[in-house]
Amino acid sequence: MGARLGQHFLTDPGILGRIAEAAIAANSERVLEIGPGKGTLTGQLARRAAHVTSIEKDPRLWPALETAFAESNVTIVRGDALRVPWPPADVVCGNIPYQITSPLIERALEPPRPRRIVFLMQREVADRLAARAGEDDYGALSAGVQLVAEVERLFTVRAGAFRPPPKVESTVVRITPRSEPLAADAEEEARARRLIRALFQHRRQQIQRSLRALVDSQQPTVNSPAVDRRLSTVDAVLREAGFNPTARPEELSPAEFVTLARLFPTA
Repeated sequence: MGARLGQHFLTDPGILGRIAEAAIAANSERVLEIGPGKGTLTGQLARRAAHVTSIEKDPRLWPALETAFAESNVTIVRGDALRVPWPPADVVCGNIPYQITSPLIERALEPPRPRRIVFLMQREVADRLAARAGEDDYGALSAGVQLVAEVERLFTVRAGAFRPPPKVESTVVRITPRSEPLAADAEEEARARRLIRALFQHRRQQIQRSLRALVDSQQPTVNSPAVDRRLSTVDAVLREAGFNPTARPEELSPAEFVTLARLFPTA
């Protein structure tokens, strides 16, 4: 049993305890664990939470997990965490398979969002998640997650702490959904996400060029309630709103993408 499904089992009780402490703030919280593996983190979570639901994909691990937690506050769900329904949870936590990190984060941030998400992931992905506008690692993943949440890199876990050891170092990341969203509503958030994806497809291109192409594909002129109707070009709209038209996507904060979504609602 090993890395066939991206499995790298962490057994150090000190590290496991730190992950559980970072995830759970009160013993009344409900936890959804992704990929319990052999149940080492599950036990730490169960001691601190009201209830833990653990979703495990590997059928070879089901019998041992179900036996170990048969008379406890843990429910083992057999299935793929990207496919099975998720129960309501205050916390989403796990030592997640590196190859599906992004889709798991995306699903964890779907409304209704938990209070916090704590994942152990590849260090390079953690660096991208936490990167700020203007930094080398900042990209569509950074902006998309930070649109709705704050990201903290907590601590690094060396490869030697796992069995089998991965070829990379790992980092524990805490993602906390924003109490005050940047977008006004779900529709505006969706528009901001579309702009993030579209603009980062051409991350070295000036935003005026990318936006002009997006707007021109929908309508001949800018038509935004957020700006004076006399402003008929993308450049003019950007300058009026205080943007540098020659800036590139990697220079824009999540809040600025929301502003762009308001200025160009049809882009």
